[in-house]
Amino acid sequence: MKIAIVGAGAIGGYLGARLSVAGEEVTFIARNRNLAAIQAQGFRLIQEDGSPLRAPGVRAVESTAEAGPQDAVLLTVKAHQVRELLPALRSLFGPKTMVVTMINGVPWWYFQKLAGPYQGRAVSSVDPDGALAAQIEVDRLIGSVVYPAAELLEPGLVRVIEGNRFTLGELDGSRSERIERLSAAFMRAGFKSPVSRDIRAELWVKLWGNLSFNPISALTHATLADICRFAPTRALVERMMTEAQAVAEALGVRFKITLAQRLAGAEAVGAHKTSMLQDVEQGRALELEALVGAVVELGRITGTPTPHIEAIYAVTSLLGRTLAQQDGRLAVRAR
Repeated sequence: MKIAIVGAGAIGGYLGARLSVAGEEVTFIARNRNLAAIQAQGFRLIQEDGSPLRAPGVRAVESTAEAGPQDAVLLTVKAHQVRELLPALRSLFGPKTMVVTMINGVPWWYFQKLAGPYQGRAVSSVDPDGALAAQIEVDRLIGSVVYPAAELLEPGLVRVIEGNRFTLGELDGSRSERIERLSAAFMRAGFKSPVSRDIRAELWVKLWGNLSFNPISALTHATLADICRFAPTRALVERMMTEAQAVAEALGVRFKITLAQRLAGAEAVGAHKTSMLQDVEQGRALELEALVGAVVELGRITGTPTPHIEAIYAVTSLLGRTLAQQDGRLAVRAR
C-alpha cells in the first residue's frame, strides 16, 4: 500500500518505520530538521525491548503535492493542527484514498454516519467553521484509537515506551474490504490492529482518562502516578470521569470496563508525563478542545451536567492563553 504519514513525530514515526520495514510504500510529510534527518538516514526506532530498528526505504517530502495520491493517509498530528494542513492535504487524495484519524479526543466527524437524533450534527469546538467536514469527505474517513506511548528523541529517531495496539473502525460500524486490508497491513508490520464495530465506544475509553489526566497534569506539572496517589486530585479525576461517562451514555455508548479499572490502568503507567504536560513544558499549543472542550459541548448537546469538567476546562483554557501570550515561555521556578 502507498501510505502517507502526516505528522512525523513519535506515533507517526513508530507507524511509518514499522510499516516501511514490512514492505509498505511509506512517505512522511515532514519539515525542517525532521525532513532532513529522514532524508539522510531513513527513520530510526528504539523499540520497547531496547533493540534498534531502521527503516532506510522511507521517503520524506515537505510538499503533499510531491507525495501525490495515496491509498491511505494517516493523520498523526494533534487535533488542532489538522486545520493548518488544509487545503494542501487534498493533494494526497485519490478516488479511493482512506484518511485515518489517529488523533486523541472527540473527532470532528463524531456524529457523521451515527444513527440517532444527532446524526450529521457538527462538533463546533473541534471544527468551528466546518472546514474539516467540508474538505475531508466523510466517506474517506476511518476512525482509530492509538494506545502506544512513544517519544521523539531527536529528528528521525523515536523511542517506543510501550504498546503496539491501533484499533481501527469504519464510522458506520461495518467491516469493509478496505478496512480489512488496512488492518492486515498494520498486522504485517507487527501491530495489533483489531477492527471495531463501535469505534466511538473505543474512543471514549481512552478519552475517559485523557479528559481529566491531561489538563490536571498541565495545571499541576504532576505525572499520572502523582495525580492518582494524591487523594484530592484522584477524587477530582473520579468526578470528571463520572460526568464524562454520563455524557457518553446519553449518546448511546456503553463502557466495557469500570471507572475503577480505567483509573487503575492509568496509575499503573506510573511516573508518565501526559502529552498536555509535555506541551506546556515545550511551550506548544494545548490540545484542549478535542480532549475537554468537546466533552463540555457534548454535555450541553445532551443536556448532561459537567460542572467539574467545565471548571477544569476554564482554568486550562486560561493557561493555554497565557502560554500563547508569553510565546510559550511560561515557567515554574523554585526559590
